[in-house]
Amino acid sequence: MAFSTKFSALAAILALPCVLAQAPLYGQCGGNGWTGPTTCVAGAVCNVQNEWYSQCVPGTATTTTRPPTSSAPAPTTTSPSGSAKANYWFSFGDSYTQSGFSPSGTLPNDRNPFGNPDYPGWTATGGENWVGYVTTKYNNSLLYTYNYAYGGATIDANLVTPYTPTVLSLTDQVNQFLSTVANKPASTPWTSANALFSIWIGINDIGNSFYQSGDRGAFSDTLLNAEFALVQKLYNAGARNFLFVNVPCIDRSPLMLAQPQSSRDLEKSVISGFNSRLTAKVNAFKSANSGVKTWMWDSNAQFTTILNSPATYGFKDATSYGSGSNIFWGNDYHPSSYAHKFFGEQVGKTVLSGTIW
Repeated sequence: MAFSTKFSALAAILALPCVLAQAPLYGQCGGNGWTGPTTCVAGAVCNVQNEWYSQCVPGTATTTTRPPTSSAPAPTTTSPSGSAKANYWFSFGDSYTQSGFSPSGTLPNDRNPFGNPDYPGWTATGGENWVGYVTTKYNNSLLYTYNYAYGGATIDANLVTPYTPTVLSLTDQVNQFLSTVANKPASTPWTSANALFSIWIGINDIGNSFYQSGDRGAFSDTLLNAEFALVQKLYNAGARNFLFVNVPCIDRSPLMLAQPQSSRDLEKSVISGFNSRLTAKVNAFKSANSGVKTWMWDSNAQFTTILNSPATYGFKDATSYGSGSNIFWGNDYHPSSYAHKFFGEQVGKTVLSGTIW
């Protein structure tokens, strides 16, 4: 079933005071900037995983341990039975999602659910992004995140050329997964039931091609056919839970605001057509494959809601970019970490809560 929510619900969620005196099992209980509960329910202990995140895990101690003095990921002590308690997130996308994860590096574990590099990773604007927020804050389980996303990615480099040949396209990212952990090795014992596969792609495909000649709607069909051929490969490997994210209103980015209105209008039109086709593709994929559950995060609607009323969400305006907790755009094309917090909260608390995690 496709799932979407109005962003107005998020404002109500954010306005609610924290009423939990203790964090639940596998809930967050500490970390740099954390303002929620710091003690755990009976039978759980607050375990420091890194400077930014502590989590309630099974145990009997009642005090919070100190964070490690080194910023390097602590070595995992997870046994196969411990790993079986985790849920798994396999994430694919571009710079809006990337964290610099390498499948040949340290894999996600109890002490470091992000694996590598050091949290929050190599994100587009230097701070936490939506994947980091969902992994460390907005889920109700022990979550191991394998974030294959790569900055500059397009769906297929043969269809839309990325800005440099070294960029790993969605095709490359899926092949990384298929060639490493798709067969559920002992290091990554995911199952169809406990794993989520997410794809946020299309920003660069449209940004690098919307102005070209030809039928843009037909080309969006070509792009999505390539994407869902990859989705089918994931399904064939055992994936059953899918989160799809549409293309946000990048026509309203500072980079595009410097372009003529006609260019912005054209890009907006292409984005709208692509997003409508994405929804249809998701529904068709679900109908054609048994056991599939799908969720759709409407990033376009969420961006639009915030940018139409930035002050409501703590931002000074819809056009500035740079550093600062009241700036929506971290640079001229990417949202800031402060904006990503809203994205992570909606995905974790509103879209997925109680359904997969």
